[in-house]
Amino acid sequence: MDSIIFDLDGTLWDPIDSVLEAWNKVILGNRRVQHGITRDHLEGTMGLQIKEIGKILFPELDEEGREQLLKELSQHEIPHLRERGGRLYDHVEDVLIELSKKYKLFIVSNCQDGYIESFYAFHGLDKHFIDYENPGRTGLSKSENIKLIMERNNLKKAVYVGDTEGDQKAAKDAGIPFVYAAYGFGQAGTYEYKIESFEELLDMF
Repeated sequence: MDSIIFDLDGTLWDPIDSVLEAWNKVILGNRRVQHGITRDHLEGTMGLQIKEIGKILFPELDEEGREQLLKELSQHEIPHLRERGGRLYDHVEDVLIELSKKYKLFIVSNCQDGYIESFYAFHGLDKHFIDYENPGRTGLSKSENIKLIMERNNLKKAVYVGDTEGDQKAAKDAGIPFVYAAYGFGQAGTYEYKIESFEELLDMF
């Protein structure tokens, strides 16, 4: 193994409380949306691309209205996360420091452009990662972004760490082993490895 590619939400951090704070300020000011968003709402959409999230959370809006709302949400969310951050899972930085001594580390997340940068800016963890990618920049699926990272960095034996069935499928489609982060937001029925805490990566690798 030469590298580890990480999902972000539900794997490295829990950003939900910060995202809720930013989103509800926008949502509650939108006359066409009849409800605010709760933690349960967001947990149920973790791992999806932003357009899919919009369809689930705002079915009452037409495509144009939904697109406009999602744009406004992103405009508020990115600077809010840059200023407030999220909740890192226990021992994340300590584990990254140790892993980076032996492996090249990367992030591939189904997020909008600027999201990973906000994670880096608040928590100062960018120094541990070589590269990152997301559909906000490329317009590609998660599996295609994993492949892009592998090609761009000449990776031969990568693994992907994530917390959802979508992550498992992306890893499979990219042809690499999947490490299921069972402490995260989602579920995965099949995997090559399973961890109950982020720290267990040190025992595994």
